[in-house]
Amino acid sequence: MIYGAECWPAKKKHTNKINVAEMRMLRWMCGYTRKDRMKNEYIRKKVGVALIEDKLRESRLRWFGHLNRRPIEAPVRKIELLDFAHVQRGRGRPKKTWQETIRSDLSYLNLDKNLVTDRAQ
Repeated sequence: MIYGAECWPAKKKHTNKINVAEMRMLRWMCGYTRKDRMKNEYIRKKVGVALIEDKLRESRLRWFGHLNRRPIEAPVRKIELLDFAHVQRGRGRPKKTWQETIRSDLSYLNLDKNLVTDRAQ
């Protein structure tokens, strides 16, 4: 369900939809329905599954570290250097970018951007 999620600039709306789908599956695995009124935390603890937000954050940061350890000549890294200043965008709020998502993940976990060079950390 979250295949390729490390590349998504996931909004709260997307995370909530994935969370709802996952909880439906977990309830089904345990044999519970919504009518049984079991708390999500209880079901997660019973199955031994972490929050979907934590899984998404972990995969995004893993991919971020992988990208930053690549040499600057790599095609994946060349995309970072592209300049889109001349492109005219539409009206309204700007779309959430992947870099903004990574910045918020790093600040949420109180991590520094320079830690990516050491894979063990």
